[in-house]
Amino acid sequence: MAKSRRAFTLIELLVVIAIIAVLIALLLPAVQSAREAARRAQCVNNMKQIGLAVHNYISSNDVLPVMSMQNCPSCAWGPGYTGWMASILGGLEQGAIYNTINFSLYMNMDANTTAGIAQLAVFLCPSDTSTVRPSGYWATTTYAANLGGPPPIQFWNGVVVPTASNFWYTGPGCGPITIASITDGTSNTALLSEHTGGLDGNPVILLGSNQSKKGYYAVPGFSSPAPNLPNGNQVALSFIQACNALPTSTPSAGTWVFGWSYTQNMPYEAANTTYVHWNTPNKASCNYTGENSTMYAAATANSFHSGGVNMGFADGSVRFVKDSVNMATWWALGSRAGGEVVSADAY
Repeated sequence: MAKSRRAFTLIELLVVIAIIAVLIALLLPAVQSAREAARRAQCVNNMKQIGLAVHNYISSNDVLPVMSMQNCPSCAWGPGYTGWMASILGGLEQGAIYNTINFSLYMNMDANTTAGIAQLAVFLCPSDTSTVRPSGYWATTTYAANLGGPPPIQFWNGVVVPTASNFWYTGPGCGPITIASITDGTSNTALLSEHTGGLDGNPVILLGSNQSKKGYYAVPGFSSPAPNLPNGNQVALSFIQACNALPTSTPSAGTWVFGWSYTQNMPYEAANTTYVHWNTPNKASCNYTGENSTMYAAATANSFHSGGVNMGFADGSVRFVKDSVNMATWWALGSRAGGEVVSADAY
């Protein structure tokens, strides 16, 4: 009599495969969540290091670094401008890189390429997984300093702003800024936040794309505003409402500018190493139709973290601000001397 062999039936095998698939489906989100938690923790640590470097700069110079520091005023093609991040390299224990910079020359000249192309991990949030630099060459950053609120309300009322001699604007709000001038309190005023890096080659991406945070979008029917308008709040709100109402098929007006170079920052580019408190976190960044500069753009804070952005405050702390933050609260966090009262539970 033949001895029967023990084996799995096809149904048993399919059941086992189904159970394994269910377990993988349950475990994969948990693994991805743990990885994102680790990336977010590293991002917070980076921002704390940058905040500490800014305070070291303040200790040495009595002012915060300026958005655009004029250098090479006698160069043949006009003055050059150094970005605020280059100023704090010493505070990040990057003195060797800082010492290679010749501030009497343009930052994009051969003599300054050592610093200009040296990519520092502390300037990159690991949740933004882009590996190609927006310029294709210059070292980039995914962090940006607070330039202030919407221009119709008050121009450059943040903490890292250009100086009056840097470009055309010489009115209130120009830097450099002292700690004493942050009358709203350093724990209630943003110093920096996140902004996803731009894209090399300036490709056109649609507003409905999963890469739309890397671009800015033109809003028709609006012109660049003057600062301190009597009806500034309404002008700013109307622009943001129009920005948020753009159809998902809207093509980008630009995708290269965010973080294109941490060592260079022209004073009329508000979207390279700075952002504004205009649209709330992770909403679209918008600009005016026909406006080539991003000086007046609503370049908002954004990230690939779920539900909000990390924000470093002027006191050196780092907190998570939710996408659902009230717009008035968001504007208040961006101003250094607006007199607003902001409670910790408002964001």
